[in-house]
Amino acid sequence: MSTEVKSVLSVKRAARRCPFGLTAASVFAFAAILPTSAVAQEAGSAKSPGDHSQSTDARIAAKAKTTTADGNEQSSAPTEPSNEIVVTGFRQSIANAIDLKRSNDSIVEAVTAEEIGKLPDASIAESIARLPGIAAQRVGGRAEIISVRGFPPAFTNVLLNGRVQASSNYNRAVEFDQYPSELLSSVVVYKTPDADISSMGLAGTVDLRTIRPLAYGKRTIAVNIRGQYDEGGGRNADMPKWGGRGSISYIDQNKDGTLGWVIGYAHLDAPSHTDHTKNWFYDTYGGTTNLLSGQEVFATNNRDIRDGVMATLEWQPSDTVHSTLDLYYSRFKQRTINRGAQWYSDQYVDDGTFSNVQSQTIGGTDFGVSGHFDNAVPIIRNDNNRRDDELFAIGWNGEFKMDDRTTFVADLSYSSNKRDETYLETYQGYGAGPYQTRTTDGYDFSIPQNGFPQFTGFGLDYADASQVTLGDRAPWGGWGHDGLLKSPHVKESVGAIDLGLKREFGGVISDIDIGINYTHRRKTKTVTELDLFLKNDREQVPIDPQYLVSPTSLDFAGMGSVLAFNLPAAFSNYYDEVQLQDINHFDKAWGITEDLVTLRAKANIRAGKLHGNVGVQAVIENQSSDGLRIFDTTSPPTISPVQISDRYTDVLPSLNLIYDLNSAMRLRFAAAKVMARPNMDDMRANLLPSFNSSVCAGSPGCTPGQEVHPWSASGGNPYLQPWRAKEINLALDWYGGKATYISVTSFYVWLDNYIYTQALPYDFTGLPEPATASSIPSNVIVSPEGTLTAPANGQGGYARGIEMSASLEFGKLTRLLDGFGFTGSVAYTDASLDKAAASQVGNLPGLSDWVYNLTGYYEKNGFQARASYRYRSGFKGEVVSLFTNLGYPYILADKQLDAQIGYTFPDNSNLAGLGVQLQVSNVLNSPYRTSYTVNGTQMLETYEEYGREWLLGLSYKF
Repeated sequence: MSTEVKSVLSVKRAARRCPFGLTAASVFAFAAILPTSAVAQEAGSAKSPGDHSQSTDARIAAKAKTTTADGNEQSSAPTEPSNEIVVTGFRQSIANAIDLKRSNDSIVEAVTAEEIGKLPDASIAESIARLPGIAAQRVGGRAEIISVRGFPPAFTNVLLNGRVQASSNYNRAVEFDQYPSELLSSVVVYKTPDADISSMGLAGTVDLRTIRPLAYGKRTIAVNIRGQYDEGGGRNADMPKWGGRGSISYIDQNKDGTLGWVIGYAHLDAPSHTDHTKNWFYDTYGGTTNLLSGQEVFATNNRDIRDGVMATLEWQPSDTVHSTLDLYYSRFKQRTINRGAQWYSDQYVDDGTFSNVQSQTIGGTDFGVSGHFDNAVPIIRNDNNRRDDELFAIGWNGEFKMDDRTTFVADLSYSSNKRDETYLETYQGYGAGPYQTRTTDGYDFSIPQNGFPQFTGFGLDYADASQVTLGDRAPWGGWGHDGLLKSPHVKESVGAIDLGLKREFGGVISDIDIGINYTHRRKTKTVTELDLFLKNDREQVPIDPQYLVSPTSLDFAGMGSVLAFNLPAAFSNYYDEVQLQDINHFDKAWGITEDLVTLRAKANIRAGKLHGNVGVQAVIENQSSDGLRIFDTTSPPTISPVQISDRYTDVLPSLNLIYDLNSAMRLRFAAAKVMARPNMDDMRANLLPSFNSSVCAGSPGCTPGQEVHPWSASGGNPYLQPWRAKEINLALDWYGGKATYISVTSFYVWLDNYIYTQALPYDFTGLPEPATASSIPSNVIVSPEGTLTAPANGQGGYARGIEMSASLEFGKLTRLLDGFGFTGSVAYTDASLDKAAASQVGNLPGLSDWVYNLTGYYEKNGFQARASYRYRSGFKGEVVSLFTNLGYPYILADKQLDAQIGYTFPDNSNLAGLGVQLQVSNVLNSPYRTSYTVNGTQMLETYEEYGREWLLGLSYKF
């Protein structure tokens, strides 16, 4: 019996005992029969020199380095046989990523650039989302935030060259579209902690990395230019469907190789669109059939304009001094025009009536799926939104070798991020006249279970500028205004100083790192909210023709076109602004300050085939929350600022061990205690009180001497402590060549606590009772004790999962397939929260049971082609919803297919260095869908399509 067959049988027998099951056994059996010449030699056990994050690389410097085509350093492990073909392009990026994964003591995933200014995807979030166990959430068609191992985005920390990044998000999640992919050389995702890195996340840590010029080692200028076409865009005529992006990078060094520099610039002017419908709610109206009773249809166009600059100055005059200065700046402008219609199809509104209804039983419940509705009053919307984000980051790192065995490292950094938004919405309707002149209409409807609902046969023309006028057309007396203007402003700054000392010993404990990190973070949020009222006593008037633009088509939902006009130009001529006095307005402004001191120590272990590290961090956390507290229930209320502080300490041990089973296969084990800081809006010190003056009303009422509790409140919790957890990881890796490997990882996370909304006891002593309190009988006792509904730390739960990833070069099986390859992953995650937490939270935000990514590629003789498919099952998302608050809709399964082809001219060509590329994103025009429960049945709520995005471009490197 051959050795290969024996190996396969042995692995199959092991599968009966292996917790990973037959699937894991099968892939490793496949690995066992691959040609032995593909097996890589054993890599150096030291941490990868490619790990050039400032807070880690300088403290864990490698003894020997080589440089890849894109400037990433790699370990100088024994090389492949000399007849091995040198790979380039996409295969080289896979090989570099595998090398980073292999040579890191922590369990990590990585993606690296194929060439300068060219990561595998147009968006860095999309590149990250192709890694095992990581999923992206689309916002307006773009991959914007990610979830690692099914945890909420806030459970993942984001670094730039090893340094903490400020976020303009309402919470802590970093939005990756602020980081041009063209300015990054690689991304490393830590799934297990490294005690040497401060600010590790509970679910993981994402380190975005830029090029190191001295490691790159040569002068290079790289230029990338791509034109972009938004297929299906242009419904709003005043927004483009053509755009483009470009970048230029310059890398050089002095003749001695002691001073190197790189500067890069990237520009984006990208159009996109959203065709949107939403089914608001259903009602039976006393019958048995559920009828859709509220809906909206909108056509949205976006224009994203981003300018990013990156620069690095690296100086290494000797082996004892190494200094690096990094600068990063990004200005991201987003312009959005949103036009459409929304209305009630409700029998309680305007004597509305349904007729010719055809019903269908879905999940045991009867739903009206088609029919006719009379007496609807569509509200036409013209909205204009603007958002500006400005990110700045600077960091300096110095590494000083004090003697042959001792190295001192200092790192200073500062990051700031600010956002200014304006949401401007206005209402129009059919017919002119005084306020609340309303004209009814009828239409036919068809409501599919999946796809755009169809609303056809309207009798009125909602694009007729002589008949459609400004004004509130909502029922029951209207919404109380003719439009809204909301302007959230978010600003965050993070400053840090990191000091470390490394001492080499040799032996089992090869070296020890100790250090201290101080990080100061300040984040503020304010919201300006204005009601808009039409001039002249809110008289409904038509738009002056000078402001009109071509009508917006809603034909994707069968509705025809609606009136469109230039809202910013017309605004001041038609509207008066009035400060909103709703008490909820005062719950949206807050400020959070955090001062964290992290003491750390780590010992690196080298004992033959066993290596890794053991470490501990002690994090001393000081937090302070500024907010507004309302001291009465009048309108406008009496408010007063308040500041509340708290302090606590976390001790976080960690262990990462690797055992080399042979030259190509290794077993990894990791265990740690981890944490994630609370959401900042949950930490606000705001308090909104409420007094129930009717506490004694009704039967049986109150008895003399009875104590009543009319006080209650809602708000934040400035005493919130972090999410805390313990985790273990077990992984088996096989490395079969430059771009070939297979890995299986299992993990289990015990959540010690979870933050969710709870009813907390609260003392309202000192708050004056409102005038309505006189309705409470004088012979009862009014207690100041009540309840505060706010986020609080409660019991946790668990999350567990298994991840499998593989990258295969098919040419290692047969020369007939030379150039073809595959890389992909599949992950399954299961989670459960404590009963009390689950009743409030439901599923973990970001948790998809299944996530998988598949990429097939061909790359040979300068020609490149690949297609990538990613899937994530349904999950609870995190989006900005009504009134600029965070919402958590249930997002249905998301599927994405992207493809590209290209050609790079060979070195012996007159066009050497030139490449051409055609890229198509969202090939399947996959929809974004949310659902909600109607009588126990999941029904479609939101349905959106974004169209395909085409990119055609040139790259040139010399």
